[in-house]
Amino acid sequence: MCSQGFRIKFKYLVILFFLSVSCFSVHAGDGKEVSFETLVKTTKSWDGKDLVSYADGSPEITILKVIVAPGAVVEQHKHPVINAAVILSGELTVVSEHGQTKVFRAGDAVVELVDTLHYGKNTGSVDTEILVFYAGAKVIPLSVKK
Repeated sequence: MCSQGFRIKFKYLVILFFLSVSCFSVHAGDGKEVSFETLVKTTKSWDGKDLVSYADGSPEITILKVIVAPGAVVEQHKHPVINAAVILSGELTVVSEHGQTKVFRAGDAVVELVDTLHYGKNTGSVDTEILVFYAGAKVIPLSVKK
C-alpha cells in the first residue's frame, strides 16, 4: 500500500503538471509559437458525479488508443480508476446503467464514469478513434466487464 503522504505528493505533482501546461503559450527560438489548450478541467465525470479518490498502491498511468468500427458496441463495463479521453474522430454514444445517454464527437474531451456500469456504441458512419488516459495503480484493472 502507498502511504498517505506519497499519495498527496503524487496528486499535487499531477495537478501542478496540468496547471503548468494548460495556462500559457511558449515562443520557440525559431519564432514559432507553441500553445496549450485545456480541453477539460473538472472534479466530476460526464454524468455530474464527483470523481473518486485516487487508488492506493504503486501509481500506474496507461494511455490507450481505442478504435470502434461503425455499429460496433463496447460491451457493458465499469472502471475502478479515474480516466479521461479525447475523441479523435467519429462519434460514440455512451449509456450508463442509470439510463443516462451522451453522444461524444470528434474533438470532445470526456471524463469517464468511475464504478458505474456503462456501454458505448459507434453510432456514426466512420471509425471512432479515442485516446484514453487512465490514472490507476499496478494491481487495479482499467475496466471490469459486467
